Amino acid sequence: MMEKKLKIALIGYGKMGKTIEKIALGRNHMVSVVIDNEMQWETEGDRLAECDVAIEFTTPAAAPDNIRKCFGYHLPVITGTTGWLNELPAIESLCQKENQTLFYASNFSIGVNFFFELNRCLAGMLSDMDGYRPRITETHHTQKLDAPSGTAITLASDIIRARKGLSKWGNADDNLPGDTLPVKAYRIENITGTHVVSYESVIDSIEIRHTAHDRSGFAEGALLAAQWVQGKQGVFTMKDLLKI
Repeated sequence: MMEKKLKIALIGYGKMGKTIEKIALGRNHMVSVVIDNEMQWETEGDRLAECDVAIEFTTPAAAPDNIRKCFGYHLPVITGTTGWLNELPAIESLCQKENQTLFYASNFSIGVNFFFELNRCLAGMLSDMDGYRPRITETHHTQKLDAPSGTAITLASDIIRARKGLSKWGNADDNLPGDTLPVKAYRIENITGTHVVSYESVIDSIEIRHTAHDRSGFAEGALLAAQWVQGKQGVFTMKDLLKI
């Protein structure tokens, strides 16, 4: 099937927005609208009605309202903004109520989403192994606003669901009780993103790791999702797209 050439609205024009634009234009898609601040919503917002899809990478404070505004134009939204999960249930409910389209991923990298699956599998196998203590570390560039990353929180949530005796995650630097999964976030210049899940015992260690080399993998996944949602309504994730 021939790929549809999309008219894309970019909501957010930081590093990810620029990377998505570069790859999209290279595939003959059109970036019809770019909105990066409130003034541009006022001057450019009505042009969203001409678009096929919005791709949103902004900030935790801005994302929920950006999505609502896109829904106002009945525009499918692909969002990779993290750090606002407390508002996600309300946005998902609004999406379903108004027959809109929302595709959310804490990470659009194809490799990371298979990493998620490996993490769930490993957590299930070790769910009864009290001798192995799980831990997550993640490292990103200093411009990343949320810590820990949305990817780390997804990894942690999947471990907690599988692991007996764990009920929440917490900052690894704190004095954590036994029912809390330690998560450590590092912020270092010029690091795209590394996530490590480790299980430590007195006799050995088990570790799985994903390292992103550049942002193109995230952009590729977002564009794949933008193509995939065409003609669909509802709330979707990378598990739907990849049939995991």
